[in-house]
Amino acid sequence: MSDSRSVLVLTNPYDVTADVVLRLLAERRVPVVRLDPGTDLHTGASLTATYRTGDQRGILRTASREIDTTRIRSVWVRRPSPYGGPPELSGQDRRFAAEQALWGAGGILASLPGAHYVNHPWNNRAAEFKPAQLSTAQRCGFLVPSTVITDDPQQARTFAAQQTGGVVYKPVWNTPYRVDDQPHSVWVREVYAAEITDAVSVCPHMFQAKVDKVFDVRVTAVGGRLFGVRIDSPDLDWRCRQNLMTCTPLEVPASVARAVTAYLAELGLHYSAFDFAVTTAGGWYFLECNPNGQWAWQPAQTTAAIAQALTDQLEKGPDT
Repeated sequence: MSDSRSVLVLTNPYDVTADVVLRLLAERRVPVVRLDPGTDLHTGASLTATYRTGDQRGILRTASREIDTTRIRSVWVRRPSPYGGPPELSGQDRRFAAEQALWGAGGILASLPGAHYVNHPWNNRAAEFKPAQLSTAQRCGFLVPSTVITDDPQQARTFAAQQTGGVVYKPVWNTPYRVDDQPHSVWVREVYAAEITDAVSVCPHMFQAKVDKVFDVRVTAVGGRLFGVRIDSPDLDWRCRQNLMTCTPLEVPASVARAVTAYLAELGLHYSAFDFAVTTAGGWYFLECNPNGQWAWQPAQTTAAIAQALTDQLEKGPDT
């Protein structure tokens, strides 16, 4: 087999952020296999795994190479496309093929013996649940804004009325939404008790005490290395108009660093992007943690350092 001890990168073909790390791996002469399993396995690539008592083997074939999957050193679960069925199928046949691909190919790629995952896809999924994030953040010692997640309109109104500094609404998941057939983003926004209607009963809604912040912070964690960036924005949610925000590297306080380390360990993560709101008193309030958050939008020196740290993680492979 060729490409012994390769790094497997699972991402879509349009992921330019991954290209930054792939170039660094190439400079270090680390063999890399790039795969978008949700689409590539319908366009010429193939994946096989065999299991016997005391033995597991696998072969991944792409257009250019054949890889022994038991010799993959690391897997970077970056931004692969959703598993879809072959485009020539339709209806239930396509749904059947898509789900078989998810549970079959997805299961194989998540169970490669001895591989170092950044991050393991199952850990990524578990860490994306907002209630799990808040619960873990509390246990790990972060400051956490008072929060309620409820489908009871009266509970929501009562909570909002009790927060003297105001309340914001956040969706618990970034579900694609369209208005007049155009993509529509649901940003974090301030709400008042009188605005909360019985429509809350349709599904769980997340309401959180508004943090009287001076600025936001993004902390990108790669293994034991932390990269902090101060974000100054005129918007409550700095993602709304990123062209108006400014970013400045800053040090992460020791107490926050300890909580980040504990959080990563509890959820089995090697990479994560943490968002904080910092108050005039210097309190760092945990807002959320994206286990697969974007990072290449940050200042050039920070982006370069994160790319090097990710490359180190993928090159080293599993801990021995």
